[in-house]
Amino acid sequence: MTNYFRNKVAIVTGGASGIGRALCEELGRRGIAMVVVADINTEDAQRVASSITSAGGQACAAHLDVSHAKDVQDLVNDIASRNGQLDFMFNNAGVAMCGEVRDMNFGHWQRIVAINLWGVICGTVAAYRVMLQQGQGHIINTASLGGLIPEPMATAYVTTKHAVVGLSTSLRAEAAELGVRVSVVCPGMVKTGALDNATYIGVRREEAIAEMTAMGMADLTKSTRAILRGVERNQAVITDTRLTRLLWWLYRINPGIMKSFLQKGVSDIRALRVES
Repeated sequence: MTNYFRNKVAIVTGGASGIGRALCEELGRRGIAMVVVADINTEDAQRVASSITSAGGQACAAHLDVSHAKDVQDLVNDIASRNGQLDFMFNNAGVAMCGEVRDMNFGHWQRIVAINLWGVICGTVAAYRVMLQQGQGHIINTASLGGLIPEPMATAYVTTKHAVVGLSTSLRAEAAELGVRVSVVCPGMVKTGALDNATYIGVRREEAIAEMTAMGMADLTKSTRAILRGVERNQAVITDTRLTRLLWWLYRINPGIMKSFLQKGVSDIRALRVES
């Protein structure tokens, strides 16, 4: 560990669980001046903040619905004002959804876009305004391996994550000469509760989870440390494991090489389909 994060201020959305919680706890251990555990689940956010302070770190909890732009901007402004700076904005809040497009309704699309995409846009724009005034700062947006390669049977989820990658890599170029850094995090399957809390549309839940995790899941602590290492190095696209990097590399050099792999995934999940 280095002292890179010491005495700095960070907001982590979706900080009450999963990768968000792990990021908050790891930042707390690294001597950050303040980590704001922002989540729509206020009670769990307070638990995370309390555990960080009990361990000697500095943290506070904040209730936040990331799809409400004004609430996000108000939180960002308040934290920057009270602490004199905002160094890191981790736009991490998100939801997962599994199922075929033919079984989805418009409400499913609205929900996942509101959280996974609009939530990131709201956090990015709010933090960018403050960081431009400061002349420094780092925005870190959580996408997924599904933001880099296709993941059929999770098309709505992948749509939002591809958009987050495009937002982040494009803004990175705009912001570079203005003192603001932008990175996008693209982890593979990580051992969190995300799949347990996901929405399953027209497929048998438990069997779908088993299929999606058949290749194994990355250790949460190792993934979190890989993410923070990428932040410290100011990497444009941050991945977490060798498998994630391999799959991304294979798709970049020859998209066709993954066709049979993707079609097998379709067949395996489609076999679990429940007729409505």
